[in-house]
Amino acid sequence: MSAVASEVDRFNRLAAVWWDSRGPMRPLHVVNALRLAYLGELVDTHLAPLGRPLRGLRVLDIGGGAGLLAEPLARAGARVTGIDAAEKNIAAARAHAQSGGLSIDYRAGEPATALRAEERFDLVLLLEVVEHVDDVAGFVATAARHVGPGGMLVASTIDRTAKSFLFAIVGAEYVVRVLPRGTHQWRRFVRPAELAAAAARAGLTQIERRGMRYLPVLHRASWVRDTSVNYIAAFRRPSARAGASDFADTAP
Repeated sequence: MSAVASEVDRFNRLAAVWWDSRGPMRPLHVVNALRLAYLGELVDTHLAPLGRPLRGLRVLDIGGGAGLLAEPLARAGARVTGIDAAEKNIAAARAHAQSGGLSIDYRAGEPATALRAEERFDLVLLLEVVEHVDDVAGFVATAARHVGPGGMLVASTIDRTAKSFLFAIVGAEYVVRVLPRGTHQWRRFVRPAELAAAAARAGLTQIERRGMRYLPVLHRASWVRDTSVNYIAAFRRPSARAGASDFADTAP
């Protein structure tokens, strides 16, 4: 099991409040608009020229909780599979998607058990999840196996720096209290070089990285050059040949 058991338990307890945009998950609601636009840019630049626009794109959202990002991607026409180690998160995701008339393939479990070995996706998302697992390199390697030729893996996490301890833990959890206490463990934060090295060992090449700033009092998020707190990185698997035929339809 890659996910830390105590982390899974904590997210199970938060399952009921994922969709409360004014509750403990408010920061995720705020940054979602920013990340959705970024994913759209990546698709337009790197996948659409190969005949893989967002509509019809096969997307795997790993550790996506109750579907805050999976749902808007599905509404945009992507074929989304969402997995999470917290079963109550998946139950909440299924219920919310059903209430909105959305068809999303939600599965409870770890990537190694919830996915079939032959399944491949155009876009694999690891957003705010690698800092909650025991073995980052192993987790990234498992996720990368499901990135098809020419596809991308996008990960967002928090750098392990003194600044991130001050802002992401002390500030966010204890001073401003925009996140529940215990949301993050500083020692589990992931340095950009560590993430890039794990992706490289899994056969992926980094194509870009950018920092993100979140202003908790104003509840605003923006991209910045500084990656010493929050950052997002995009990686790509080389394609032996361009074209939609690179991706077999492995949907159940």
